[in-house]
Amino acid sequence: MSAPAQDVTADGLRASGLVRTYGSGPRAVHALRGVDLVARPGELVVIRGRSGSGKTTLLHALGGLERLDAGTVHLGATEVSALPEHELLRLRRERAAFVFQSFGLLPVLSAAENVEVPLRLADVPGPERAERVAAALDAVGLTAHARQRPDELSGGQQQRVAVARALVARPALLLADEPTAQLDSETALTVMDVLLAHVRERRTVAVLTTHDPLIAERADRVLELRSGVLA
Repeated sequence: MSAPAQDVTADGLRASGLVRTYGSGPRAVHALRGVDLVARPGELVVIRGRSGSGKTTLLHALGGLERLDAGTVHLGATEVSALPEHELLRLRRERAAFVFQSFGLLPVLSAAENVEVPLRLADVPGPERAERVAAALDAVGLTAHARQRPDELSGGQQQRVAVARALVARPALLLADEPTAQLDSETALTVMDVLLAHVRERRTVAVLTTHDPLIAERADRVLELRSGVLA
């Protein structure tokens, strides 16, 4: 079993007894079976597991994208799992950021404009937006591609844009689903270093999934999800 739920600092993450089942009867899929997880500010936790083990469901549950059958998720004093949809939207806009396997980039926007989206939603002033976007793209090595649209970028470059977009908002909670899956080993380690530096500097709570042992080695803790059970 994972570490038991316990008190965390005001911005920590605490998940207790998470249960999520799809379907019913003999064909039911038990994606999460009573998962407990604690992560503290400035800590990067990696979740490993085979495809279908429930990793993506767990990330979605932690960020309020997936409704639970049982259990609670707290980010600081906020019970994420109990928020109505409009409050979940605010939380995802102001305190949580995601890196999806599908990238989630807007095809009509350039790389820089995609990275800028969360800052526009937060009403960050224009000069500060420009500065932060430039710094985020530089951190992932994409300064030269700032004006290109997603269909003009490789899969790996799109993945790095998605990472930059997540970090530019300086979230309290970062959830990333295989954020280096389409990157070569050298670039993956560089991106991982960027993520770690952000987590340490901003005291972000970060939970990542990965199949890459080199990436997992950089984490503070590595947990294994097996058939919906966290070990």
